[in-house]
Amino acid sequence: MRNYINIPGWISNYCTNHRAANGSFLTAIMHYYSALCTLSLLTCCLAFPLPREAGKMNDQQWGKAQEYLKNFYSYDPEARTNNLEDKIKEMQKFFGLPQTGILNTNTMEIIQKPRCGVPDVGEFSFFPERPKWLSKVVTYRVVSYTKDIPRSTVDHLVEKALDMWSEASTLTFKKVRNGNADIIIGFARGAHGDYNPFDGPGGILAHAFAPGTGLGGDAHFDNDEQWSDGSKIGINFLFTATHELGHSLGLGHSSNPEAVMYPTYSYKNSEDFSLSQDDIRGIQKLYGKRG
Repeated sequence: MRNYINIPGWISNYCTNHRAANGSFLTAIMHYYSALCTLSLLTCCLAFPLPREAGKMNDQQWGKAQEYLKNFYSYDPEARTNNLEDKIKEMQKFFGLPQTGILNTNTMEIIQKPRCGVPDVGEFSFFPERPKWLSKVVTYRVVSYTKDIPRSTVDHLVEKALDMWSEASTLTFKKVRNGNADIIIGFARGAHGDYNPFDGPGGILAHAFAPGTGLGGDAHFDNDEQWSDGSKIGINFLFTATHELGHSLGLGHSSNPEAVMYPTYSYKNSEDFSLSQDDIRGIQKLYGKRG
């Protein structure tokens, strides 16, 4: 048989040896090149590191990372259009990290920090459709406490947190001791009736709901955490309460690390703690400035 295409000798020998099995010399050539293309594509794909492999993660870290992206960035492993790498980049962009799409050390450090349980959005931001209280007088009630801080101190710190938001806006807060209130505040463990169970020490510290009826405006704190009034080791309740009550008023998370509404927790000194300009702009966008 005459070859009309220039085929390297070693390929020609391969195809001649496999001619009987494949039925013809041309069929043998086609099978050879098909296998070669498949091998090339496989090699190409393996050259790009997957998010887990590139980050050199163990099973526990991998599970935590996936759960984090599901909780805070709407990652759905079952959805074809919901790419894991894209969600990692979205998270990295929010926190000001290089957008590699890889679960590297810096990204995992963020994932492992204690934080608020509300999903992330961006800069000073609001919940979808910007829900807010229509009345300038917002009522609140503390219905349960932690054993770590005296009740009177919890009440004082809640009042102090709300005062910060009040001074920066046109809102006034009124405490009620019985019955219903716009904002219900309390401590709870595990599953506590809002479909957002707490996860024990570390991880999610607290969460709150946007203004509205029912659970709207309510703020819940994980009673498995070690809470502090700032005078001892533990999670600073004043800082956490100010953050969660920002959600109760309609603010989402900010990507500004200086903002109270930044999603991850870091220690703040209660003595000189105050709202950032980012927080103030956000609350005034919703409720206006105090005259």
